[in-house]
Amino acid sequence: MSEQKSTLYTNCTIITINSSREVILNGYILVVDSRITSIGKATSLPDLPGNGTTISLQNRIVIPGLINTHAHLAQSLLRGLAEDLPLHSWLCDAIWPLEASYDEEDGYVAAKLTIAEMLKSGTTCFLEAMLTHRSGFENVVRAVGESGIRGCLGKLVKFEESNKDLNITDPRDKDISSMSISSMLSAHEKHHGSFNDRLHVWAAAGTPRGSPLSSHLGIGKACRKHDIGLTMHCAEAPKDLTIYKNSYGLTPMEFCQQAKLTGPKTVLAHMVHLDLSVDLPILKETRTTVAHNPNSNCKLASGIAKVPEMLDAGVNVSLGTDGAPCGNTYDMFREMHLAGIIHKGAKHDAGLVGAETVLEMATINGARALGLEKEIGSLEVGKKADFVVVNPSGLHTAPYLEEHILDGGVDPMTTVVYSCTGADVEMVVVDGEVLVQDGKLVTMDGREVIAAARKSIKGIRERSGVKAVNRKGWKYV
Repeated sequence: MSEQKSTLYTNCTIITINSSREVILNGYILVVDSRITSIGKATSLPDLPGNGTTISLQNRIVIPGLINTHAHLAQSLLRGLAEDLPLHSWLCDAIWPLEASYDEEDGYVAAKLTIAEMLKSGTTCFLEAMLTHRSGFENVVRAVGESGIRGCLGKLVKFEESNKDLNITDPRDKDISSMSISSMLSAHEKHHGSFNDRLHVWAAAGTPRGSPLSSHLGIGKACRKHDIGLTMHCAEAPKDLTIYKNSYGLTPMEFCQQAKLTGPKTVLAHMVHLDLSVDLPILKETRTTVAHNPNSNCKLASGIAKVPEMLDAGVNVSLGTDGAPCGNTYDMFREMHLAGIIHKGAKHDAGLVGAETVLEMATINGARALGLEKEIGSLEVGKKADFVVVNPSGLHTAPYLEEHILDGGVDPMTTVVYSCTGADVEMVVVDGEVLVQDGKLVTMDGREVIAAARKSIKGIRERSGVKAVNRKGWKYV
């Protein structure tokens, strides 16, 4: 039997997000193998088992690992190639043709780039929103395994675009046979629980745009029968509420409920255009999660989701970055900051969606969305050692200091949410393993990741014919 590995992290401010919502000043965390075995005040340190290591985190803030519940891993290569477009034009004219042109290991390269960015900016767990066939499911599985991150991979299940009124064609439909319910079930059987249970396989249902409700019901039934998590883009664009009502005679949540797409392991992304009087009660009763993506929703001009109303109704709301073509980064700190200010401005109420609520959305709410709240999402004895060490010593966080907190100084939660960015992440631990040390990746070489990404996107652009559009009125000489 191999000797247990133990590490004692000391002298830090710990935002636990536990049920008592404790913030431990001058605290410690003891990690044995992959789990937290003790946590408390550094004035009463526990014995360190075996030949353990002690690491001082003086003047650092420790938070639970951030959980990104709506990310497109394959889209990091497409950053900057579809700017200033509304959703349907963005999809049809750029994203779908580009995604349909992925070849060989492009999906692996893209996944490594996304994971590298997520880890360096404090994301320890993610839900992949829609893995298309050309990305290569095996490619992304390999990237997750090698990197050490925790991930839920949504295998896309879709049907041919059938709404002629929208004039939508999807070049990815040439691979429609590989995006079936049976292919999703095969991926789940083969890969779910891999890498010490770091990798889970989910279903990602295609967005309903007129395809038969019975087809989506097939997805819902399969997921319930096999206890598979399910995610779907829902009610994202201004036209979507009308599509649901005209095509199905239902609100978005009525459709989801009838198609058996709802439940405690369902994550519906965006949810900007709802019939609140009908949809909010269904969301609450079915314990379905909404993944809020404020950055993407603003950039694509989709609107602002009614998050304060959802939270007041008792709906579980988590956070997501979406993909690089519509959000530009996978930095959850940027997403937290925007989520913490956008609703105040939209509602003219500075008290809405405070820093503590946003941090919960990015941690324990995300864990609950993925059915992992007993394992991750807060820092407690018995849970997995997934956490992030933030160094708030820059000019942009000053004059924050832990010693001032009890005397009415700046709160660490407001510092994390409103002042910090992913660049302030110093260390990232997943499953007890250090994946980012001193702000640098441990399991991969960032320079090699970038070089591979630049090579891949050149080929994708050539095969698809899609190129970035120059700024209007500007000349490049």
